[in-house]
Formats: sequence, C-alpha cells, structure tokens
Amino acid sequence: MERISVVLVDDHKLFREGLILLLKNISLVNEIHEAADGNDFMDSMKQGEKPDIVFMDIDMPNLNGIEATRQALQMYPDLKIIALSMYSDEDYYTQMIEAGVKGFILKNSGIRDVELAIQYVMEGKNYFSQEILDSLLVNLNRNKQPLKKTDLSDREEEVLYHICKGLSNQEIADRLFISKRTVDKHRENLLFKTGSNNTAGLVMFAIKNKIVEI
Repeated sequence: MERISVVLVDDHKLFREGLILLLKNISLVNEIHEAADGNDFMDSMKQGEKPDIVFMDIDMPNLNGIEATRQALQMYPDLKIIALSMYSDEDYYTQMIEAGVKGFILKNSGIRDVELAIQYVMEGKNYFSQEILDSLLVNLNRNKQPLKKTDLSDREEEVLYHICKGLSNQEIADRLFISKRTVDKHRENLLFKTGSNNTAGLVMFAIKNKIVEI
C-alpha cells in the first residue's frame, strides 16, 4: 500500500499535536496536515487539497464535523473520513453515518487503533474502535418506525438486527430456530447486498437505513 496523506480536523490544538505525534509513528502515513475547524478544512479543500484520509472531530464551533463531512463528500464523494469521537458524542453517530463517514475512533485511542482505522478504511472497509462498537451493540434497538426501502428480505433484516446486537451466527440460529448454515448464507448475502466488508459495515448500513436506532 502506498504511503498516504492525512488531514486532522479538530478545534483543540493540544489534541491535534498529540494525534500528529501518533501519526508520525505510523509508517503508512506520509503527509500530515491540520485544520482548526470545519471552515478551515473546507477552505483547504476548495484550494484543491484532497487527502487520502480525514480524521474529523464531530463537535466543533463555526462548522461542525457533520456539516463539514457532508460538504466535503459533495465535492469528493470517494473521500475517506473517520470520525473522532468521545463517549458523549453518541447522539451524533447516526448523523455522522448518514453524512458518509467510514468509521469512528475514540479521541483517547492508542496508536494501534489509529493504525487499524487507517488500514481498514484504505482497504474499503468500515471501522469502529472496539469500545465504540461494544457500546453501540448494547444500545442498538430494532426500529419500530417504517423502514427505508432496502433490497433485504424480512428474514435478512431480522438476521441483520441480531448481527448488530453482537450475536454469533450460532446464537442467531438458536434464536431464530434455523440452522447455522442458513445464517451463514444470510450473512454472506447481507455483506453482498449492503456492499459491506465486515460487521462494522453492516452496523453502519443498518443505522443509515433505519433498520436499527441508537
């Protein structure tokens, strides 16, 4: 994999400096740029800067991470954006997923988590810090409102919901009184139909399409 350019968008200078130190220790990272808020980031984008990865803070003054993500992806739909999250940001997760981010990492993540996030997203996968994924799995609920139209069958949506709750294929089979082989096939179909590469991608699809809610 070629070395990449990264932009860090966060309104706290001390945090930016700390993450930049981490990024400098990741061999895959070549260039590192920073922006103090969404407006600063969008100005650089309008001047032609297109990084490989963007680490985007969610809650910022002037132009927050949600709107900055939307605007950036209107300019460059294939831009890979990873949200920088604190535990208190859960209310914004759905909006960030709908805006088009590829993953979430906690702002107190270590170098391995940052490295994995970059690797997964550059490979076209979605990524959640394990702590964020664990928290989401506990708090996700089946959406009782009318669902967005998807190509999934009722059974596939049911299996997807249980995947989002963190159940293994065998546990889903036991819960739904079907064979594990059938669940294996449903999971395979779900990955294909949703364009996902992993469980994080399935969770993000389910949230974006209102199959589950946080």
